[in-house]
Amino acid sequence: MEKKSIIQVGGNIESAVKGDFTIDNQAILKEAWQKTLHSRLAINLGLLFILVLGTIVSLIVSDYMGGFEVIINDPKATMILNVIVTLFIWPFLAGVEMMGVFHAVGMKTQPKLIFSFLKRGSWVAVCALLTSLLISIGLQLFLLPGIFLAVSLSLVIPLVVEKKLSPVKAIVLSVKALRFNWFKIFSVYLMLFSMLVISLLPLVFLAQSEFSVIGGVIFFFCLSYLAPLYYNAKGILYREIFGLQILGTDGENPPSSSNTNDTFSA
Repeated sequence: MEKKSIIQVGGNIESAVKGDFTIDNQAILKEAWQKTLHSRLAINLGLLFILVLGTIVSLIVSDYMGGFEVIINDPKATMILNVIVTLFIWPFLAGVEMMGVFHAVGMKTQPKLIFSFLKRGSWVAVCALLTSLLISIGLQLFLLPGIFLAVSLSLVIPLVVEKKLSPVKAIVLSVKALRFNWFKIFSVYLMLFSMLVISLLPLVFLAQSEFSVIGGVIFFFCLSYLAPLYYNAKGILYREIFGLQILGTDGENPPSSSNTNDTFSA
């Protein structure tokens, strides 16, 4: 009879709030790249679905509110549109976030995973709205507080989904933990952002030429790697800082993501 045991992978909440974890920027990006080479399809298909969903919701809401021109010229209408789109897409985007977490512990994922956490969708949507509000306020004040919060709150969604915390508890925990290695975590995101900027250069330089289509193709090709790289890097950060428990079977291969309960089945 097969024996099953709970395996703690990575860090844990107790050590995270004490700052008892290390961040190796180069190791994280190198590992994230290796995982991206073998797992980018699921993330890209999930993001494509979310992009289509967000576009449809935006078109319906904007049409109801009088069109995009009306919304663009009305800050209140723009805010309402952003809130509605956030409420619709983030319950699915949480699945993409969790793909990165699953990849970080060796699990294989499928695009349908974006539908696996809809039961936590209301908490995820509220958390996304709260973090967006806090970051926006920080950016409007002195810019630096916004950047600090953007980094410090970057892992709140997996905390809401995987640790099943409330949005407020996830926000508080994320800030408490990430502040210890904030600059190293920021540097990971900065390197990813730099890659995105570099991938945009062909599009910018060729935009006004007959080769504009080539620039677009190059950008979207790069984005098909950068987007999964971003989520895989976040998943590795989550593993190293907060960790997660998986239900393993003795002698079995690396776990799969077929089970999305409190303890993830191997």
